[in-house]
Amino acid sequence: MLVVMQSHATEEQVRAVCERIESLGYRAHPMPGAGRTAIGITGNSGAIETGSLDSMPGVVECIAVSKPYKLVSRDLKPENTVVRIPTPAGEVTFGGKAVGMVAGPCAIETREQAFTIAEAVRASGARLFRGGAYKPRTSPYSFQGMGEEGLKILAEVRDKFGLGVITEAIDNESLDLVEKYADVIQIGARNMQNFSLLKRAGRARKPVLLKRGMSATLDELLMAAEYIMSEGNYNVILCERGVRTFTDHTRNTLDLSVVPAVQRLSHLPIVVDPSHGTGRRNKVLPLSRAAVAVGADGILVEVHHDPARALSDGPQSILPEEFSQLMREARDIAAVLGRTLN
Repeated sequence: MLVVMQSHATEEQVRAVCERIESLGYRAHPMPGAGRTAIGITGNSGAIETGSLDSMPGVVECIAVSKPYKLVSRDLKPENTVVRIPTPAGEVTFGGKAVGMVAGPCAIETREQAFTIAEAVRASGARLFRGGAYKPRTSPYSFQGMGEEGLKILAEVRDKFGLGVITEAIDNESLDLVEKYADVIQIGARNMQNFSLLKRAGRARKPVLLKRGMSATLDELLMAAEYIMSEGNYNVILCERGVRTFTDHTRNTLDLSVVPAVQRLSHLPIVVDPSHGTGRRNKVLPLSRAAVAVGADGILVEVHHDPARALSDGPQSILPEEFSQLMREARDIAAVLGRTLN
């Protein structure tokens, strides 16, 4: 159910409607838009009697939402959600006119490695740094990350280079620490349907980057985002990182067609990860260019100064000079579409 407020509805009227919804045993989710506020209702198992709502001051109408993802849908919020991430070097946004650029190693290996890559990434113009402190790996014998020590290095990267930090949480315990150290909490592909972790991320007060599962449909991705938003965290960024198909020339198949599909159904921003989407260094730049051209709200790439020695995903990590080239090319493509990089 969706309660649409008048464009001139006051904060008191919106609050009164929310309180009435809560008194009926449901949960209210006010979503301010450019013209008016809409209030989503969750927690109902069937149709809601609207008589006590549609006659309240400031209410225009009550609309039934047919899609299972109520809060994620454009039915609730026609305007794009802009997720704003403050960094020491300035605010980075996803969902507006600017294309957010995120770069860094797959995993934090040492302080020297992280600082070397962060310096190069910052020099190329990026303001968000990615790096894994916790690494869910297919093999239990592969490098699993440095844990909290890696998070501390990421915090040092923020202080020294002015970069915002994005890193992955793999369970509720690690999410507590990631929320403490990072600017954005990443939920990886393997955890896209870890519903207890999604709910915990929904109670966090940091933006969440939600990666599409390697076999997930679009509806499943949107429903995973709904889990986060249903707990009260509306700052969600979706991420396309490739799906598993029968192709044998890349690690995954990067589904760029999902970008306009998401933008038609949802108000949430979507970014593209061509590093995991292909698993091949020589495909990262061309598919990054394609992602900007198709309208993605951001690019997430892996950069390593010595990929042959990387402890995780070296074959898909581009060199710092290649990232500089990517920034130049992405800026030119974005300009054609009336956008900028940030």
